[in-house]
Amino acid sequence: MEQSYRVRMAGIGIFLLLTLAVGTWFAKEDELAQTGSWGLSFPNAGASPVGNATARELAVLDAAFVGNTEEKTLYLTFDAGYENGHTQTILDALAKHNAPAAFFVVGTYIEQNPALIRRMVEEGHTVGNHSWHHWDMGQISDRKSFSKELEDVEKAYESTVGSPMPKFYRPPRGIYSERNLQMAKELGYKTVFWSLAYVDWKQDEQPSREEAFEKLLGRVHPGAVVLLHSTSATNAEILDELLTRWEELGYRFAPITDLFPPKADCLS
Repeated sequence: MEQSYRVRMAGIGIFLLLTLAVGTWFAKEDELAQTGSWGLSFPNAGASPVGNATARELAVLDAAFVGNTEEKTLYLTFDAGYENGHTQTILDALAKHNAPAAFFVVGTYIEQNPALIRRMVEEGHTVGNHSWHHWDMGQISDRKSFSKELEDVEKAYESTVGSPMPKFYRPPRGIYSERNLQMAKELGYKTVFWSLAYVDWKQDEQPSREEAFEKLLGRVHPGAVVLLHSTSATNAEILDELLTRWEELGYRFAPITDLFPPKADCLS
């Protein structure tokens, strides 16, 4: 009987250890689901990709990564952490095609390039908030620090342009947490991720024209939010032709404000 008792107790101990291990694993999985880097997979050519979260899940937090997937509309966005001489060419191409775009800029970009910021605004583009320092915003959990990263950019913008900054936010490097998205929402921001991008930010490893067209034409899809970097020499070189080829495929360009229709329509 004593041996049977010991066997039973050992079994209970193993069960408890397994339960604790499984519980810990699920806790970690849940934690990982709350924060991370925005990522995409493209299971079907010509169709919108699968993101870390669905469009419906993001909409609850006033965030989006894709537009109407039934309409051949593209939303052009550029991330600008610094200026290296390509933005003028990019703006010229956008003007030629009458294509609205959004430029997500850091605070120092505004301070160092006020004329470019004013040109963006004058030509009908949106200047969005990319934080002041381009830090990993997923590590910022307190509202005060998070707010300062955005509000300092707002102040620099208003000082440069003379009007309040539009409330659109893109997390640096796409790193986010659910808490961050909620804080951005509480500050009145719409968070803009993307559904089409390619590796264009490495200055010493710029993609060739052929590589750029392969990615940007091969993966284009209705409602795509396109992420490009204004620091890319390749982007500046190909943008006029790229916009032309997208137009030839039947696409039009729309401002990112169209990504956020009234809630009743967005969630229906």
